[in-house]
Amino acid sequence: MPRPLLLPLSLAVTFAFGQAEAADPWRLCPSPDILPPFRSGDLPAPAARDRLPTEVEADRFDLSQTGRSILDGDVLLKRGDQWLGAERLEFEHETQRYVASGGVRYEDEGFRLTAREARGDQRADSVELDDIAYQLVAERGNGRAERVEVVGNDATLFQATYSTCDPNQRLWELQARRVNVDREEGLARIHDAHLRIGRVPVLYLPYLIVPVDDRRRTGVLYPTIGQSETSGWDIRVPYYLNLAPNYDATLTPRALGKRGLMLGGEFRYLSERHRGIFEGDWLPDDRLADRRRSYLRLDHRTDLSRDWYATTRLRQVSDRRYFEDFGENVAQTAISFIDSTAALYGRGRYWRAELLLQDWQITDALLPDGAEPYRRLPRAVFAWEQPLLPWAVGGLRSELVAFDHAVRDGGRRIDLKPYLRLPFEGDAWFVRPEFAWRYTAYDLDRRDGERKPTRSLPITSLDMGAFFERGTGLFGRRYVQTLEPRLYYLRAPFREQSDLPIFDTQELTFGYAQLFRDNRFAGADRQSDANQATVALTTRLIDEGSGRERLSASVGQIRYFDAPRVLLPGESPLDRSRSAYVVEADARLSDRWSLGASQQWDPELHATTLSSIRGQYRFGEGGEAGVANLAYRFRRDSLEQAELSFAYPLNPAWRLLGRWNYSLFDRTTIEAFGGVAWESCCMAVRLLARNYVRNREGEKDTAVYFEIELKGLGSFGRDTDRLLHSGILGYSR
Repeated sequence: MPRPLLLPLSLAVTFAFGQAEAADPWRLCPSPDILPPFRSGDLPAPAARDRLPTEVEADRFDLSQTGRSILDGDVLLKRGDQWLGAERLEFEHETQRYVASGGVRYEDEGFRLTAREARGDQRADSVELDDIAYQLVAERGNGRAERVEVVGNDATLFQATYSTCDPNQRLWELQARRVNVDREEGLARIHDAHLRIGRVPVLYLPYLIVPVDDRRRTGVLYPTIGQSETSGWDIRVPYYLNLAPNYDATLTPRALGKRGLMLGGEFRYLSERHRGIFEGDWLPDDRLADRRRSYLRLDHRTDLSRDWYATTRLRQVSDRRYFEDFGENVAQTAISFIDSTAALYGRGRYWRAELLLQDWQITDALLPDGAEPYRRLPRAVFAWEQPLLPWAVGGLRSELVAFDHAVRDGGRRIDLKPYLRLPFEGDAWFVRPEFAWRYTAYDLDRRDGERKPTRSLPITSLDMGAFFERGTGLFGRRYVQTLEPRLYYLRAPFREQSDLPIFDTQELTFGYAQLFRDNRFAGADRQSDANQATVALTTRLIDEGSGRERLSASVGQIRYFDAPRVLLPGESPLDRSRSAYVVEADARLSDRWSLGASQQWDPELHATTLSSIRGQYRFGEGGEAGVANLAYRFRRDSLEQAELSFAYPLNPAWRLLGRWNYSLFDRTTIEAFGGVAWESCCMAVRLLARNYVRNREGEKDTAVYFEIELKGLGSFGRDTDRLLHSGILGYSR
């Protein structure tokens, strides 16, 4: 059959090398098709092409001439999902040459084109097409070419263009004088390429090599450009290295206007049992800090068997102000320590095991030397839990760890906790008594005091609850309402522990989950004494029609029959008979409104100790969807913050973006950014200005984010996605 039907359509893949990935990126386009479908109905699967015969249709077949066939009037050639139409087709049997003319049209599952004429030579395996217009169906890419010459797997395009914009609204277009496509290599060599935004040429590339299939290729990736008050202009130009099918690398030269030239790198590898990523940044001479700056990160995993795997996680920075100067968000600037670990993990049906080595580095300039946590060299953990009888479960939690520190005395610690749980349960109730014994022993390096102290005590608990439900109506809808009372009793006798060291133990933040824990400390250096009972109540509203939980609210409090006596150094005695009331609530009032709250009220202080309120409203649909968040956080004597964030659509094309996080406690803005985003069918522009606290001294920095996205090609400028997703809860493009 004629070559046009077999044409690999190199034109399509030549310019589609940078397809953008986004949810419904073409929602603002007036029509999904630049070229309308040439035939109706679903196309057959392309995988069936080679196994199907070619069907030929025409109004008239002229076979009267020896060695020559002429098809005239609505000529159609069909094979699988491929369809070729023309007004006239002439075929020379001896020379194997043909000419298709009169509105040549081609369509398959992913591509459509029109041409004024097609000329082919079956023996030479070549075809020429004149005056072409084409469309990529899935990606919407479209363009034109004056002429295409295809010989075997090679194709040459003359005066070719590519864009994802409508032809009558060309916001951007890539133009090339000549494109040579080698499908065997999977490469296109583009000569004299111009990128135009509107009518303005913004980029000229005399020679460019791009991939035309999904094979990875070595080459330059899209640059990012930003600006900050501290570092000046920030320009990154990544260069990708396709080293092998299972490993690759990216080198990223980064020009920082006020600091100098930084080199970044990333190496990724993957095999049947191993995978990982190694990356780093190196600035040989920071002109502002007058020293070398660097950061190294390694994450590695090896699967040893079905039950065992090993990991390595290494972090290293050159100095304590690295994250302040080069961090991308407030969370990074607030990091006080980074850790490096090497670990071995195992897991079976009833057991899990861990062997870990851990070291620390200080990354906060305000902390003194020696403030880092103890190194664990090593830490071994073994946990086992298994049903012994239908109503009995036995288990063991154990830990053996050696602590080491540069300026403080270290030591070894073993912690064992065997337990027996009796889970008596029904469909609407449960009673779970548990009996445990905790034994902890030390071998300390200290010169003063006992070097081998121990601690042992029984821990008994009883956890019981019930579930009640009923149907109810509210605001014209039917709901299932539940009532779930819960009672938790804990008994652990007092043991003097002031002679035990503090290696890795701290008091847990009090919250709803703490009402049902058997220790108010994290770590084995302290086991709280207890003679207490928790009373809690939860209620839920579940929509009968959809099954969605519309409301969940819980309240609870601990009653102390004996005041807890086990303390951390410097901690004041808890001389009280009851804890604060803890209230948690989450409500989805509709598909648009959601509210959440956490509250702790101390009846002995007659004051709120913790409060967190958050609300979210989603408005609009489709292209005009947006979100607004409002939050308030309070912790007595330490924190009080208010936060507002939003992505508000003014219309389908324009959105306002912003976040304001303000500390009422410090009377200062922690982070604020605001800007606009404009989007059309084929192009988007985002502009943001950001002011944020960059270090613990409270110094601030100002940065500008500007990004232009050419849909179907790529984006240029500083990436705004990470900032917007982390700063605006529920944000989506």
